[in-house]
Amino acid sequence: MKLIKTLIGAAAFAGAASAAYAEANPAVIFDLGGKYDKSFNESSYNGAERFKAETGIEYREFELQSDAQREQALRRFAQQGNNPVIVAGFSNASAMNAVAPDFPDTHFVIIDMVVDQPNVRSVVFKEHEGSYVVGVLAAMASKTNTVGFVGGMDIPLIRKFECGYAQGVKSVNADATVLQNMTGTTGAAWNDPVKGGELAKGQIEQGADVIFQAAGGTGRGVMQAAADAGIYSIGVDADQNYMFPGSVLTSMVKRVDVAVYNAMMDENNGTFTPGIQALGLAEGGVDWALDEYNAKLITPEMKAAADAAKAGIIAGDITVHDYMSDNSCPVE
Repeated sequence: MKLIKTLIGAAAFAGAASAAYAEANPAVIFDLGGKYDKSFNESSYNGAERFKAETGIEYREFELQSDAQREQALRRFAQQGNNPVIVAGFSNASAMNAVAPDFPDTHFVIIDMVVDQPNVRSVVFKEHEGSYVVGVLAAMASKTNTVGFVGGMDIPLIRKFECGYAQGVKSVNADATVLQNMTGTTGAAWNDPVKGGELAKGQIEQGADVIFQAAGGTGRGVMQAAADAGIYSIGVDADQNYMFPGSVLTSMVKRVDVAVYNAMMDENNGTFTPGIQALGLAEGGVDWALDEYNAKLITPEMKAAADAAKAGIIAGDITVHDYMSDNSCPVE
């Protein structure tokens, strides 16, 4: 009888340990630009906050201040038992490749880059699809037939936004001019609103009356310059329509929050899977934002055109070129 009780007690302990291990103990690393960048990082934060609100489970976090901290942060959270460990930003790929093999029992998530490791989930987005739709709206809203794009760091991912946008613009007005500038070639390009404002002013001087920014914290400067000049801006990643009501035509929403929330919830439910997830219009991963802040700016004709473009892309009737497939853009 004593042996039976001992075995039952051991089984109960093992079950409790298993249940405790199954519960998520997540950590999120925010990329350069800061947690409250009102864009990419803040969307990650919102996804983590949603998970915490629904489950009551706390998460740990770290805001990167330099590239040197990337591997350190990943390794520290893995060593301390956090699971999953989530990081947003393509620049974390090398660090992820270095750290993930050392912690095979830890699940990692990287957003905006593919890392081929058996314990890593790579979440990428079809930004070109959403950018095409906001390009349609930009072309319809423009009175000068000149629109602009300001990107952050000059990398293929941001060129992917710009190329999709240009294709959407040209689908409405083949003669439209699409101006484009990138902020820089280092991580500092994501957090330089002064430079963003200067680039926007330069485009405005050339006749741009709608400017789409895909520049992280730098985008605030772009949007401020647009508001000051009485023209439209287009937000990115999060719904930024509220930032300058009446000036923000729309936002190309990229649901980084959903990617973060899903990863945490999947871990908590024991359903986490590694591999690649590609989220576009059909998957609800990207979209354009329509709310009380921009409703008066979007005419019925504009909404119909945007909805038609979205439906056409989902159905496969409209093909939007992905710049990252060959680093070229057919409309440039």
